[in-house]
Amino acid sequence: MSWLVTGGAGYIGSHVVRAFGEVGLEVVVVDDLSSGHRAFVGAEVPLVEGSVVDTDLMTRTMREHHVEGVVHLAGYKYAGVSVQRPLHTYTQNVTGTVSLLEAMAATDVDAMVFSSSAATFGTPDVDLVTEETATRPESPYGESKLVGEWVIRDQAVATGLRHTSLRYFNVVGSGTDELYDTSPHNLFPIVFEKLLAGETPRINGTDFETPDGTCVRDYVHVADLARSHVVAAQRLAAGEDLLPVYNLGSGTGSSVAEIMTAIRTVTGIDFTPEHGPRRPGDPARIVATGEAAARDLDWQMRHTLEDMVRSAWQARSSH
Repeated sequence: MSWLVTGGAGYIGSHVVRAFGEVGLEVVVVDDLSSGHRAFVGAEVPLVEGSVVDTDLMTRTMREHHVEGVVHLAGYKYAGVSVQRPLHTYTQNVTGTVSLLEAMAATDVDAMVFSSSAATFGTPDVDLVTEETATRPESPYGESKLVGEWVIRDQAVATGLRHTSLRYFNVVGSGTDELYDTSPHNLFPIVFEKLLAGETPRINGTDFETPDGTCVRDYVHVADLARSHVVAAQRLAAGEDLLPVYNLGSGTGSSVAEIMTAIRTVTGIDFTPEHGPRRPGDPARIVATGEAAARDLDWQMRHTLEDMVRSAWQARSSH
């Protein structure tokens, strides 16, 4: 028996795959390699190249690899770009989830861990987001993730599917030098590429109502995140009850200015960030509590901000 990890060749997915291996659980990866990398999947792990919107491929994969549960990470994850590509976003994130659930029903696979997003909250009106905070997504990406949660919930009512959805925001760091974030839209790789090119990084918006004027977000280490995905899968496999949704949050958050200071300290590259205007739709602060996940999913912030920067910089520098 094995677990299917969709998007397992991506930055987060490849760390989840490794976390499964560390506890001795077999996995099979499905990835269309649109943003993932074949080299991120170990030679011992089966990799099926294809899309989750291909229901027949998903069904064959589940049968051939005797899949008992799914960790669903595949999707179009770029919130800003989703505004320009709403149909693509909904196809990948909503249609893909429906297709996956159809394949699971056809093969009697009854456990799913869904990679959701803190983008489902939009701009919260509370300082600390909990699982009960109202969801008001402000992008097609956030909307598609929330619809994905609804579809899974409704399928659970119909079929008894055991499931949980994990919401998180900025995933950073690296658990091994072999795996690193290659997204052109995430803060750490954007800043690193600027520094490696001898250019100056930029902060978008310095006039927010925060202590230093820059956006505050949860930044969580990818290895900590991966560990909780595996614990969720193990608990579902054991028939244990989980909440339908968990926030994997820091409880405190870090500002963009604090990130820049940590990067300057770790890299030894002295720079003063340029200041640009706010990006449309950027809330001043989104920080979530991780108390429920700490209780049920062994969620812990095991890495400091400098740890996160150091591991990310080391992995990027090695390539």
